[in-house]
Amino acid sequence: MELAYYSDYAVRLVNTEEPAREKDSLTSVEVIKDLFGSASQMARRVTEADLSRFRSVRARLRAVFTAADEGDHTTAVDLLNSLLLEFPVSPQISGHDILDEQGRPRWHMHLADHASNATAGYAAISAMGLAFHLTEFGADRLGLCQAPPCRNAYLDTSTNRSRRYCSDRCATRANVAAYRARKRLEATGRTAENSQEASTPTDR
Repeated sequence: MELAYYSDYAVRLVNTEEPAREKDSLTSVEVIKDLFGSASQMARRVTEADLSRFRSVRARLRAVFTAADEGDHTTAVDLLNSLLLEFPVSPQISGHDILDEQGRPRWHMHLADHASNATAGYAAISAMGLAFHLTEFGADRLGLCQAPPCRNAYLDTSTNRSRRYCSDRCATRANVAAYRARKRLEATGRTAENSQEASTPTDR
């Protein structure tokens, strides 16, 4: 498992809440287990006590994305560093019995799980994954969807740093809204011109 993969853990947790819509899907142990994925050993340690702890970590991760999205990269890094200090990880080289074409292990970095509870484990890998993404690609690659009212987090992996939306659905919705707004503006402009022409006296 590559370090870049862990950054998706942060995105998945942040996006369990839609503040503008007052929606929160982080409501049960099963939801938390789904965040880990079915194969995770940490998921088997989830208890009811993790619900409130996960919501707390989620708020802190969203604050990282918010700061980065607003261009306050120093604050984003400071917030992320505080998570890294509170939830440390143990990087290890792993093969996971995955072999290449020559039958040799595909060595890669893995974040070992020595956390005392499920929340600490999830927070640790989320923060480390996000830190790796930020240092590798830049703080401006952490964003929040620009299609109101959605404010889902996303990681910009585009080649030209052009991503502004969390999904194709939101991008389409935003483009349609912008198109309709332009059409309304054009219609308003034509109406104003017609009114002006009608009120202007003509020479006889």
